[in-house]
Amino acid sequence: MTVGETGRVFRLAYVPGVTPAKWVNIWTERMPDVPVTLVPVPAAEVVAVLRNGGADAGFARLPVDRDGLSVIPLYVETTVVVVPKDHAVAAADEVTVADLDDDEVFHTLDDTIEWTARPGRSAFTRPATTAEAVELVAAGTGILLVPQSLARLHHRRDLTYRPVLDAPQSQVALTWPTDATTDLVEDFIGIVRGRTVNSSRGRAPAAPAEKPARRQAQKPAQNGSGRRAAPAGRKRRGHRSR
Repeated sequence: MTVGETGRVFRLAYVPGVTPAKWVNIWTERMPDVPVTLVPVPAAEVVAVLRNGGADAGFARLPVDRDGLSVIPLYVETTVVVVPKDHAVAAADEVTVADLDDDEVFHTLDDTIEWTARPGRSAFTRPATTAEAVELVAAGTGILLVPQSLARLHHRRDLTYRPVLDAPQSQVALTWPTDATTDLVEDFIGIVRGRTVNSSRGRAPAAPAEKPARRQAQKPAQNGSGRRAAPAGRKRRGHRSR
């Protein structure tokens, strides 16, 4: 672990398929003295890592047990079906859940998609992880539905994937222990939410400086007749000296 000049480090957990690089790059630009330590964790373990103090914050896939955690939902991912390249699904641009009724579908133990009814027919086994299920798909023993980022992460030349239009979708969120919301966590929340470098992070902005009163041009005084007095050194037109 590398510690910066301040003696502090920010530990960021993330689950497979999530790419935190864009947020980490912004952090590095804004806070070069506080390095980020990335903590890759399985999807099923991210909550335990946060509760045990193994990371300050983390990217997780919803749903998670929110007890004692603060959660900011970020984005939703398209669900895709991973199949061998010679599978009938590969000929289509997109499919529906009903199109998979006759297929054997792997349902992994680390699946984070909330199914009201699982698609297709249950495969002969429940792999522990997505990586194991992909190996089984490549062997031609079934197909797999996952968030698109996981299909990309486990890409193989002999496999392909297609969007499943009516499937439930997975959502990625930033989460951290509510009772451990440190200044560093607040800083990272600001980055994820797109706050600028000059953001007050919720603090009351300083009152704007008062502008000096505008000086008004002095109006020439009026004489007793109600006419404006001519400036000194000028004669009034319309009267000749005799």
